[in-house]
Amino acid sequence: MISIERLEFAYRAGGFVLRVPELTIERGERIAIIGPSGTGKTTLLHLMAGILAPHAGTITVGGTDLTALDDTARRAYRISRLGLVFQEFELIEYLGVLDNILLPYRLSPALRLDGAVRDRAADLARRVGIGDKLRRSATRLSQGEKQRVAVCRALLVEPDVLMADEPTGNLDPDNTHRVLDILHEQAREVGATLVTVTHDHAQLDRFERVVDLAE
Repeated sequence: MISIERLEFAYRAGGFVLRVPELTIERGERIAIIGPSGTGKTTLLHLMAGILAPHAGTITVGGTDLTALDDTARRAYRISRLGLVFQEFELIEYLGVLDNILLPYRLSPALRLDGAVRDRAADLARRVGIGDKLRRSATRLSQGEKQRVAVCRALLVEPDVLMADEPTGNLDPDNTHRVLDILHEQAREVGATLVTVTHDHAQLDRFERVVDLAE
């Protein structure tokens, strides 16, 4: 499902270079990426999502070589095939909860928005505990509520690969378990690969494999 070979990436400011000689993640596998701050966990996730392009090496996701695509093609692939939960949430502040969850269907002509999709969005919101806030503006949400909106949006397209960057970082223990349960359950239901960046080592036993970038 995800294959990385001889990957190298550095930011223009210099000082940091991410090197991944080889990494293979099987279809349906659920892995956690860990490591101290500054080891490139979020950078690696962004490379696998096609948000960043490596300076060397190849990244293949679901049979598609992302390094052979231009920015526009990578963006189209990301919206229609991947589910992403960002640290910064990336919500549109002037939109309500439901419209933020439905955003991939507004952005991609490959996705068809219909009543079934809306029902799925509402059901996901209910399951993460924000079903009563569908009409609420994103500006009126707590950090934890924004996190759960981002999780619902990532799950809505029933993605081939679900990538989450600290998906429970702003949640209390009860909602942490709830969101992780849904991420793992949805990944299993649709056969999606789940790649999660986390600093919460107490949750690592929920994953099939742990990749430590410090090693």
